[in-house]
Amino acid sequence: MKDLQDVSAISIQTHAYSRSLRRLLHGLWQAMERARTRRLLAQLDQRDLADLGLSQADRLNELEKPFWR
Repeated sequence: MKDLQDVSAISIQTHAYSRSLRRLLHGLWQAMERARTRRLLAQLDQRDLADLGLSQADRLNELEKPFWR
């Protein structure tokens, strides 16, 4: 019985690592999605902005944000 390894600690560490990796990937996905939608926003003309209820200032304000916000 002395040769048995306690796997509960390994399981907890693996779970924490897995959760951290999932959070990192989710954050990366969100940042890429924000960048994609901001590129689309940059392509809109004045009429499209008006249809969305956005002003040119709103658009510029959104485009100035860094990808992580």
